Amino acid sequence: MLSNPPPAGSEPAPGLMLFDLDGVLVNSLPVMRAAWEAVSTQLEVRVPFEAYVEHLGRPFDEILTLLGLGDTEGFAQAYQTAAVRFSHLARPFPGVEQALRDIVAAGCRLGVVTSKSVTRARPMVDALGTPFAVLRTPDQGRGKPSPDSLLLALVECGTDPADALYVGDMAVDQEAAQRAGLRYAHAAWGYGALTEPLPLILQEPAQLVDLVRERLAKGSV
Repeated sequence: MLSNPPPAGSEPAPGLMLFDLDGVLVNSLPVMRAAWEAVSTQLEVRVPFEAYVEHLGRPFDEILTLLGLGDTEGFAQAYQTAAVRFSHLARPFPGVEQALRDIVAAGCRLGVVTSKSVTRARPMVDALGTPFAVLRTPDQGRGKPSPDSLLLALVECGTDPADALYVGDMAVDQEAAQRAGLRYAHAAWGYGALTEPLPLILQEPAQLVDLVRERLAKGSV
C-alpha cells in the first residue's frame, strides 16, 4: 500500500538529500528511446527499447551485457553520443524544480547519484538550475546496486549516512541505499515498482519538502 511521508519531526531532517536522476528528477525516457532507436538502426541491432527499459537503474555497460550486446562494437560509444545529442528531450517531472528550490531554502544540500555516465548526466543536472553539492556516476566506482557511488557521495560531502537520504525509483536504488546504510524514499512517479521491505513512499515531488520541514520551521540556512 502506498503511504505518505511521516509528519515533520518523526525522523531527523536530512542535511543531504541524494537523488537518482532518471525517473526521479527528470523524465528521460524520450532521450533514451531516441538514442536507442537511432543507434540500433545505425548498427543493425534488433533488440527492442522495451528490453532495455527492463534493466533501467543499472550501469549502461552492464545492461548491454545482460542484453547480449556487450561485444557489439561501438554500441556504447555511439549511444552515449546520441544520448547527449537528444538530451534536450528530457523534462523535469512536474513539481521537481520547485521542490528542489524549497529543499535548498531549508538548508538541505542536494546531490545526484545516477547510473548514467557523467557525459550523459551533466546536461540534465545543469538544466535543473539548482546547485548540487555532488554528482556521482559509475565512472567513479561500481554502479548500483553496489553502494559505492552513494558512499563516495557521502565522503565528498563530508556527511554521515545518518544525516542523508536517498530518493530513487528502482529496486537497485533501494538495495544500494540499504547497503550504504542510508534512509531511502521511493518516488512513486518514477519508472520502477515497489520492492520489499516497503520504503517511505512519496506520491509527488512536493512531499520531498515535508522531509526537511523541521529545518524550515527552525529557520536553518
